Amino acid sequence: MTGNGELPGESGPHRPGLKGCPGPLSEYYDAALLDLDGVVYLGGNPIPGAAGALAEAARRGMKLAYVTNNASRSPHAIAAQLTGMGVPATGADIVTSAQAAAHVLADRLPAGAPVLVVGGTGLRLAVRERGLRPVTTAAEHPLAVVQGYSSDISYGLLAEGTMALNAGAFYVASNADATLPTPRGLQPGNGALVQVLVHATGCEPVVAGKPELPLHAESVQRTGAKRPLVVGDRLDTDIEGAIRGRTDSLLVLTGVSSPADLLLAGPQRRPAYLARDLSGLNAGHPDVTSDAGASGGRAFSCGGWTAAVAAGAGGWLAVSGSGDWADGLRALCAAAWSAGPPPGTVAERRRTAEALLTALGPAADRAGC
Repeated sequence: MTGNGELPGESGPHRPGLKGCPGPLSEYYDAALLDLDGVVYLGGNPIPGAAGALAEAARRGMKLAYVTNNASRSPHAIAAQLTGMGVPATGADIVTSAQAAAHVLADRLPAGAPVLVVGGTGLRLAVRERGLRPVTTAAEHPLAVVQGYSSDISYGLLAEGTMALNAGAFYVASNADATLPTPRGLQPGNGALVQVLVHATGCEPVVAGKPELPLHAESVQRTGAKRPLVVGDRLDTDIEGAIRGRTDSLLVLTGVSSPADLLLAGPQRRPAYLARDLSGLNAGHPDVTSDAGASGGRAFSCGGWTAAVAAGAGGWLAVSGSGDWADGLRALCAAAWSAGPPPGTVAERRRTAEALLTALGPAADRAGC
């Protein structure tokens, strides 16, 4: 049961925040809407254990769909990459922000309309599949500009997009991710490139990808899911998009968002579940319980851990206990979300959160705490 007394995945008002699940998530939710980069692979390298966890989830009856904000490649190319990593997939299992963006365009434009594509092959194919005509210059009088991530976008193509927007073209972006995770660290994502055209033209795009709803709606429709679970590594896209779509979510700590980010997350970025990696799909998730703490405030317990507001002036939270570091993180999240953020600047709040997390021990350090 969840902390709200509901079965996981049960229809009803969606409440952001941690839930409990007595058995494997893969047996309570009928489909996993999985992000790719930072979840299944990182910068093209498979994340250890991901293929086995996904195979086990499928064996338990969970449908797997791969939902990505990356618009640079076609679904078939992505499926081939996954299959090569030991994750069997076809193009039909992939839902991209390019497809969601093309859907937005097709709902507004007449068939055959020219669309200037500032992006890669995946975006051009998605536009063509929706019956629109991809072009590369403003001289072809495009009715819209659509922009998606590609590592080889040139200044010339950005300039063509600028001229088309200044001439009145409709503007759609596949996604607005500021960064892209890679083995070397975070690099500029499509959102950073979008800001070039926004700054040059003053035009704000309609965004199709996470956390906006078009991509979420497309993935739910394509899978036919009744009880979907969004699985991602980013609070600002995957988890926020799930909450906007009134869907439960699992945050895995193999990509962008860290345990410190979790403690400081606002209500619209709080997952229902958390796990170190995709093994969390095939595990139960304990409830976090609460009662009156020693200082009169609320104390939150999970497994062998208890977290509460710290006693004394200037304190934030205190955690004590032992056991699975993930249970300690769950208790800390519940306490932090109840108490609100610590005082100080953004940087000072982060340092406070990171210092607190060291109490969970070496295993937590290896998980990014």
